Amino acid sequence: MTKTVVIGSGFGGLALAIRLQAAGVPTLLLEQRDKPGGRAYVYEDQGFTFDAGPTVITDPSAIEELFTLAGKNIADYVDLLPVTPFYRLCWENGQVFNYDNDQASLEAQIARFNPRDVEGYRQFLAYSQAVFKEGYLKLGAVPFLSFRDMLRAGPQLARLQAWRSVYGMVSKFIQDDHLRQAFSFHSLLVGGNPFATSSIYTLIHALERQWGVWFARGGTGALVQGLVKLFTDLGGEIELNAKVTRLDTQGDKISGVTLADGRHIPARAVASNADVVHTYSHLLGHHPRGVAQAASLRRKRMSNSLFVLYFGLNHHHSQLAHHTVCFGPRYKELIEDIFKRDSLADDFSLYLHAPCVTDPSLAPPGCGSYYVLAPVPHLGTANLNWDVEGPRLRDRIFDYLEQHYMPGLRDQLVTHRMFTPFDFRDQLGAYHGSAFSVEPILTQSAWFRPHNRDGRIDNLYLVGAGTHPGAGIPGVIGSAKATAGLMLEGHA
Repeated sequence: MTKTVVIGSGFGGLALAIRLQAAGVPTLLLEQRDKPGGRAYVYEDQGFTFDAGPTVITDPSAIEELFTLAGKNIADYVDLLPVTPFYRLCWENGQVFNYDNDQASLEAQIARFNPRDVEGYRQFLAYSQAVFKEGYLKLGAVPFLSFRDMLRAGPQLARLQAWRSVYGMVSKFIQDDHLRQAFSFHSLLVGGNPFATSSIYTLIHALERQWGVWFARGGTGALVQGLVKLFTDLGGEIELNAKVTRLDTQGDKISGVTLADGRHIPARAVASNADVVHTYSHLLGHHPRGVAQAASLRRKRMSNSLFVLYFGLNHHHSQLAHHTVCFGPRYKELIEDIFKRDSLADDFSLYLHAPCVTDPSLAPPGCGSYYVLAPVPHLGTANLNWDVEGPRLRDRIFDYLEQHYMPGLRDQLVTHRMFTPFDFRDQLGAYHGSAFSVEPILTQSAWFRPHNRDGRIDNLYLVGAGTHPGAGIPGVIGSAKATAGLMLEGHA
C-alpha cells in the first residue's frame, strides 16, 4: 500500500503523523538525523542530558489530545511535571519578578514595582484572555487557505486591535518599564519582535495562565520519545538517518520522495515538517511551483536566530529557578539590534534553563545540566562568522553568568557545547539560520503565512513553525491539527 509520508520528526511532524495514523492512514515518518525530535534533539555527555530545543510546555491539553484520539492514556507514555514559578525575571539592578499563576502573588509583586499597574495588569489579563479565546481556541487549528478565511476573521482581529504591537498593547495597560518587559518578552519565545509582532501574540500570557507551565520528567526528549512510542504503537513507521533530498513529481502531483541513499519511496501525499524555504527551494527546486514559492518566501522577514550554550557543572545551583530570564541593560534598543543590525550587540539578554531544579535525573548526583540562549541576528541580517564569534560570545556569557547568577561557574565546568546560527542553517536546514522560520508579524500571519496545503500541488502539505499558526510547541501542534484535517479530507 502506498503510504503517506511526513518529512521531519519535530513536534509538528510527530503530532501530524500520530493524527494520520490514529485515523487509519498508513504513515511513514522520515527523519534525517540519528534521533527524532527536530529542534527538540537531545545531547548526552558524561552523564549529563541536555535538551537542545524547546523546554517550555504551555498547553498540555494539546499534547494529551494526541493520546486521547489514539485511545491511549498520556500517563502511560510521559509524566508532565508542573514548573513553579513559570519564570523568574531578573534585571541587573537586582529587581526580581517571580512570574507565576497565583493572582494574589502577581498583584503583590506588581504593586512593588508600581501600585497603579495592579489594575492595569487586570485589564491586560482580560484583554489577553479575549485574544486567547479568539486567536488560539477558535483559530489556532483552523487552516487559512483563502483570503475569504482572513476576511471572516477580520472583524475579530480589528476589535482586538491586532495592528498594535505586543509591546504597544502591554504599554496601553502598564506603565512601569520593568513590567512592560515582563509582559511583552513572550513573543521572543516564538521568534517575534515585541515591538513589531501583532498584539494577537499577547495570548501567550493567557495560555500560560490557563494551563500553567510544564516540563516532562526526563526532559523534553522524553516527551519526544513518548510521542514516537505512541506513533509506533499505532502501527506507524519511523526511519532515522533518512534524509529526503527531493520531492518527486508527476505534473502538479507529488509521486513520492527520493532519499540521500538513492531510494525512491512512493507516496500518496507528503507533508513537510522541514524548513519551509528548504522545502520549496531544495526539495521542490526542480518544479516551477518550488522555484516560485522559494522566491516568494525569500522576500519574507525571517525570525531571529539563537546562540545556545549547553553546559554541565559539578555543582547544582539550587538558587536558580527552572526558567530564568536575565534582562540586560537595554530592551528595545537590543531587540532592534537583534532584528535589524548587521553586527552583534555588545550586550545581551539571556534565557537560562536549569532543569535539574525540577528533575535532578538530568545530571549526575550533585551536578547540574544547563543551557543558556541569547537571541542573535539571523545570517541574512548579520552575516557573521560564527566560528569566530561563537567562542567569543561563549566566554562573554560564561563571565556574565558567573558574575551575576552562578558564582564559581568556570571552576565547576565539566562539559559544554555551542549551537550557533551556522548550526541552525547546516544541521536543521533553516533559511538564514532562523530559529523560528517566518517572523510572526501581522502581514505574515494566518492567510499571509505559508499555507498548510500547497495552493497548486494539492497533495503537498506543510506542518510546523513556518506554516499557520506559527512557532512554539502549542503552535506547531496546532499546525498539525490543521494540516491533518486537510490531509484526511484529501484521503477520503
